[in-house]
Amino acid sequence: MAILSKIRERSMFLILVIGLALFAFVLDPSTISDFFSASKVNEIGEVNGETISRQEFAEALEAYKTQTGNRVSEMQAAKTVWNNLIRQKIYKKQLEEAGITVGDADILNALYESPSIQGDSRFQTSGIFDKNKLKEHLATIKEENGQEWAAWQNYMASLQSNIEKTTYDNLVAAGLGASLKEGESNYLIENTKVSGKYVYVPYATIADSLVTLRKSDVENYINKHQDAFQVEASRDINFVKFDIEPTSEDEAAIKEEVAKLIEDSEVNNTTVKGLKNTTNYSEFLEENSSDLALDNNYKFKVQVSQVIAEEVFNGKEGDVFGPYKDAGLFKLSKITEVKQLPDSAQASHILIPFVGSTSADETVVQTEEEAKKTADSLLAVVKADKSKFANLAKEMSSDQGSAEKGGFYDWFAYNRMVPSFRDFVFEGKEGDIGVVKSQFGFHVIKIDGQKNFQPVVKLVTFGRKIEASEETENTVFQNAETFALELANGKEFEESVKEKNLKSLPAVGLKSLDESVPGIGNERQIITWAFDKEVKVGDFKRFDVEGGYVVAVLTTKTEKGLMPADKATATVRPILINERKAKMIEDKMSGSTLDEIAKSVSQTVRVATDVNLQSPTISGVGFEPKVVGAMINAKENEVVKNVVGDKGVFAFVVEKKELPTALPNYDTYRKRIANERKNKTFQMYEAVKKASNIEDNMSSFYGIQ
Repeated sequence: MAILSKIRERSMFLILVIGLALFAFVLDPSTISDFFSASKVNEIGEVNGETISRQEFAEALEAYKTQTGNRVSEMQAAKTVWNNLIRQKIYKKQLEEAGITVGDADILNALYESPSIQGDSRFQTSGIFDKNKLKEHLATIKEENGQEWAAWQNYMASLQSNIEKTTYDNLVAAGLGASLKEGESNYLIENTKVSGKYVYVPYATIADSLVTLRKSDVENYINKHQDAFQVEASRDINFVKFDIEPTSEDEAAIKEEVAKLIEDSEVNNTTVKGLKNTTNYSEFLEENSSDLALDNNYKFKVQVSQVIAEEVFNGKEGDVFGPYKDAGLFKLSKITEVKQLPDSAQASHILIPFVGSTSADETVVQTEEEAKKTADSLLAVVKADKSKFANLAKEMSSDQGSAEKGGFYDWFAYNRMVPSFRDFVFEGKEGDIGVVKSQFGFHVIKIDGQKNFQPVVKLVTFGRKIEASEETENTVFQNAETFALELANGKEFEESVKEKNLKSLPAVGLKSLDESVPGIGNERQIITWAFDKEVKVGDFKRFDVEGGYVVAVLTTKTEKGLMPADKATATVRPILINERKAKMIEDKMSGSTLDEIAKSVSQTVRVATDVNLQSPTISGVGFEPKVVGAMINAKENEVVKNVVGDKGVFAFVVEKKELPTALPNYDTYRKRIANERKNKTFQMYEAVKKASNIEDNMSSFYGIQ
């Protein structure tokens, strides 16, 4: 009541504030955003105190999507742009602290050195890159302030970011090196060999059931190793998918409908030709709503559906096959032509492009009509004297890949070339010369060889997708609705699944910016729902998805921060079990000699020969770097016990330590260490990033708080 009283007291003030805001919005809608700009509503992140605004992110996102031609998904683009913005701000701060600034001159120099800029004919004088032309171009488009200038600004911003990164990496790398002493130490550590005896007690000798763990043990371990158990916010769901799939009755009905298209039929006292008698195949496919387009290509046996291939190549022109089921369709196929063709050929060509053809560059000035005349003239020359073909190809053909070989293409298969080129070469005769047109221009072609003649067919194929009927779709929808209704009436999810003999699937660890749900596919709507702050564990919802419906229930909400104990148990439990087992083994190990120790733990004394840290494995045990390291550093003929390894607990005696031959100079090893350090710039960035104060609320851009 006290709060309501305060609101009533200040009601006129609130009305005045809201009224002023609305009035400002009417005058200038953009001011409404300014009105709230003082709040966090316009910020989606912060890096070391520098904010990332919604506008900054949105502009960077739009620029990135334009740059990639919208070939990446929304969430992929968002993650990339977000990481880029964080990287830019981190590098910028590091450079500022180092007193280094990347200025306009640096960016211009990077532009000048760019191969794509230098090779752009707009910025060349007599074929040589001209800085002044580039400057003039930039000044002109800057004044116009259009889309082209915006694109250049984005490009220059990316150049600046790359320069900053490179500058910082080089700055850090310059301070990284190694001493000769480090080189010598590294050489000795890697090449020292030790031999001796050991006792090994595997963890497997103690049953897991003998180790008792509590939830508090897992929690304590997580708290001691917090860096290893930091997690993003995530959600777990269970779901049932109701797929809309055609029933056997649906298939039978579709097959029957397709079968009716073979013979002629009567529609309103008019004869409608079936596939068997029609000759206008494109019209037939269109009028009967075929899900396959007309294909006029010849087909070898391997290219025909194996369901009917044998029948087709034993058939004759006019034969109809089907209905047959293939690739999710019921099909009818008719042989319209039978022929003998080679399966491969050799040919030479001279390509003459024209303005607008696919292969035309800025040097092409001939119109299509002029290019045709040129090709016809060349045809007349090579028909009169075939020996001139190769030299003319080298001189005249724009196909540089073949021009150097006199226009020659060695053996190629039927489907390799564009249709007009292919048809001439495979349907003509060896030695034929002619001109054909393609999207690349006009080709003067000479058929140089043909081999492996075999039968081919032309098939007209009608196809009808095998899809669920409307009745089936309605049934699936009703099943999903009934399931969801039972949940709404209080029935447990898994109980209802079991009663209806359905299949429940989990989707674990969904992140706020994920797009795909395992087992369902790209269904962003489900992830958005799961992260809605109003949705609680146990809530459910039905979703329309590609090919059906999904009923999902939220099973777990994991917030950003330390991983919960139940989530970490699978990782932590084996570690804790081995720690407990190691302690149990250590308590058993007793004695002053290896023989006594071996007897105390019911094991035998084993031999280790020439063990080294370059390959830290122990024969009969496997990879044990911690144990090998302990052996390298142990004194000779001294019993060392209770050494905890990856696979068990060890006791050992080093009997011989063989040092490598001393080198006159360790510069090679010094350089290797230095180079390894300098090549770890990504790790350097990750370290700086980890030390930075980053507030990530990018998911709020997509309505997830």
